[in-house]
Amino acid sequence: MLRHYITKNGRTLRCGYTTGACAAGAAGAAAEMLLTGTIVTVAHLDTPKGVPLTLDILEPELGADLARCAIRKDSGDDPDVTNGVLVFATARRIAAGIAIDGGEGVGRVTKAGLDQPVGAAAINSVPRRMIEKQVEAACIKCGYAGGVGITIAVPGGEALAQRTFNPRLGIEGGISVIGTTGIVEPMSSTALVDTIKLELSVRRAAGAKGVLLCPGNYGETFAREALGLSAAGQVSTANFIGDAVDAAVAAGFERILLVGHIGKLVKLGIGARNTHSANGDGRMETLAACALASGADVPLLRRIMDCATTDAALAALDEAGLLEATMAALGARIEATLRRWVPAGVEIGYICFTNAGPRAGVLADSENAKAIAGKL
Repeated sequence: MLRHYITKNGRTLRCGYTTGACAAGAAGAAAEMLLTGTIVTVAHLDTPKGVPLTLDILEPELGADLARCAIRKDSGDDPDVTNGVLVFATARRIAAGIAIDGGEGVGRVTKAGLDQPVGAAAINSVPRRMIEKQVEAACIKCGYAGGVGITIAVPGGEALAQRTFNPRLGIEGGISVIGTTGIVEPMSSTALVDTIKLELSVRRAAGAKGVLLCPGNYGETFAREALGLSAAGQVSTANFIGDAVDAAVAAGFERILLVGHIGKLVKLGIGARNTHSANGDGRMETLAACALASGADVPLLRRIMDCATTDAALAALDEAGLLEATMAALGARIEATLRRWVPAGVEIGYICFTNAGPRAGVLADSENAKAIAGKL
């Protein structure tokens, strides 16, 4: 078990190691077993993160012309669907070089724009380099000058992949062997942002010039059911709205439409790039500022500040006859924030809604929102 820890939000969390690290460790051990004809019990590797790993080798097999073994994935305290899976590597002699491919439970790339080309096994660049390094070390240790073919397999990976973003990304038949550092940091925002970037890259590579961004299930449902927009064109940003817009610009999208519930988009009124509550709130302060600009008196401002939800604040504004004016003020703030995030030449718009009670529907939107939606 890896004993490497990080502290997040006052909690001490144990890190784990990636599927890429497992694949590399198993590949190196399988290569050494192939070349020596003896069983290997542990694998040692240095991760790109700089954290050394010593991993137990499981289910070793020696055949006439191959060697096979596995390492069990340990995600630490991260809620990873691949935690506990066995990552196998099979090694065979080939004429020259190191050839890496995927077997059972490892997905295949079917869409352009991902880390690997269409048709290749979904084993990303960093894990491939880690595998090559471990196999090269085994060859040097054994004085072997020929080539080694490595096949990575994850039994059960095809079923697990249905619980990941892989089907949306165009990776079919199994999971991806990933990891840029070799180490899993619990609740890693980097992994989520990387997934958003990948999905945007795939959609752009498929020829899309516009993209629909939704912070969560509410936004996706509203875009589909109320606006009639295709679910196939949506990319979920989670709380990483700023990062998602940056990634859409970097991918080359010409048009971006953000559709989200007011509980999320209100935070754009103060320029928040990440709308998670752990990064701050400011919902009621923002609504109070917009209400003040719309003529709200002190009792109404106090009532807004006492609200626990944005929908409760909307009800108070509606009763005071200031809902429309306040939403206009908020909308101007949201639009100003979004425009700051994109360069000239990129069209960006938004639709802010609620699904609560008599006010259910669009609360504020940019002038270009309908036009962008029509082009999606």
